Amino acid sequence: MTVSAVLQFPPPSATQSAAGLLDKLAHYTDAWDLAQDLANGVTEIVVIDTRSEAQYQTGHICGAISFPHRRMTTETLSVLDKEKVYVTYCDGIGCNGSTKGAWKLASAGFRVKELIGGLDFWLRDHHPVAQGTETGEWPMQRGLNDCHC
Repeated sequence: MTVSAVLQFPPPSATQSAAGLLDKLAHYTDAWDLAQDLANGVTEIVVIDTRSEAQYQTGHICGAISFPHRRMTTETLSVLDKEKVYVTYCDGIGCNGSTKGAWKLASAGFRVKELIGGLDFWLRDHHPVAQGTETGEWPMQRGLNDCHC
């Protein structure tokens, strides 16, 4: 009899799985979903680049604001709108700046999601970026390549 490495730890019930996966989707978004919302002009979300200002200037998601997680305090966060949902990102899976920023935002009473894979996955999927200190705007003629998700 072959022993399964996958089934060594049995999966939860379907109900438990559904609840856990819903919780995961509540905490994270991916590059495709964020790009779709930005392309469609969804105004209920604000994208925050949690990296340093120097990193932001070398390239950032179009429309993202620069708000380094190291500068997030109760006082500095007070300028943000608590009615918005904030999507944080950093370089990618090797960086936890987006997690630190998301935690600071949530601890201050803001609703927040993290971008899976950060700027690394954003660039991998060929979504547009802006450079410099300006946030930049989503290209009007830009369509989305289907990620086949």
